Amino acid sequence: MKENNNLLFEKLAQECQILNPEHPKASIDKIILLAAKYENEEELALIYNYFFEVSNNYEILMFLLQKLDKLKNKSSIPLLIDSLLIKGKLSQKITDTDMLTRIRVNITKVLANTKDSQCVYPLLYCLNSKDENYKVKLSCAEALGKIGDRYAVLPLMNIVEDEDESSVYVKESAVSALGMIGDSKAVDSLVSILESKKGFLDKFTFLKERALEALNKLNFKSDRAFNAIVKSLRDESVRVRINAIEVLMNSDDERAVGLIKDMLYDNSREVVQNAVIALYNLLGDDILNEIINSENSPENAKEEALNLRQDLMENKEEYEDDK
Repeated sequence: MKENNNLLFEKLAQECQILNPEHPKASIDKIILLAAKYENEEELALIYNYFFEVSNNYEILMFLLQKLDKLKNKSSIPLLIDSLLIKGKLSQKITDTDMLTRIRVNITKVLANTKDSQCVYPLLYCLNSKDENYKVKLSCAEALGKIGDRYAVLPLMNIVEDEDESSVYVKESAVSALGMIGDSKAVDSLVSILESKKGFLDKFTFLKERALEALNKLNFKSDRAFNAIVKSLRDESVRVRINAIEVLMNSDDERAVGLIKDMLYDNSREVVQNAVIALYNLLGDDILNEIINSENSPENAKEEALNLRQDLMENKEEYEDDK
């Protein structure tokens, strides 16, 4: 049966000029016409798998990855894993390093969308490889987050805590993945980033932003985590301070309101605006009136409270008009 399939696939590949395409776009058009003849997605996936295995053209391979991503058929996973790990023929067919990297990055995206746990180990293998291209490592971390398998949590934590990891952006992707997976075991690793003394650097500022975003998705209860978030309210980065306000707003901690009120005196208008919104989400209309009417409220805070109240009134009027 397999031999018959291979003969059929070989014939179809010749018809679509997959092996040595003079005009890749013409071959892609032929593939589209061929696909219209197959209602069975399992059969179509096997055809695409064969085409991907034998093709040596960048455009065709990228097109086939789009189609495999749409089908999400498990029969494609071993082929894609081998291609990602450069165990198959891909590196021999595509000698251009940049093209090969782009194909492998797209492979990780296809694997992520399968949500299949068998993809976790090969993604971790690439992510942990010291010699791996950083773009592939970034996409592997993102893919692990999308798959959401808790087996990946400890390896991702190790990357976050690894002082020898040269790429801050790889750490950033690992942090984001931990937030997507949502395992509370990751809290201490994320907090260690907020406690880093290197936070004044721009790259580490972005890393802190991702750590706060990840913590916002986790149910943290430790004093250490809370203290690190409070410290982030005084960070030099506006975005870090805003993210810290959001984490406090969602923390259900009784100390959050007082801490966010203090941010009404921040020297950044954007921070003040987010503090007003957070307080409204926690306390409702009364806090807006309090801010507007208090002699102690900074002018920026009063203006933002007035703007928010006006926006709320306009939205309410629009809603009533629609009804």
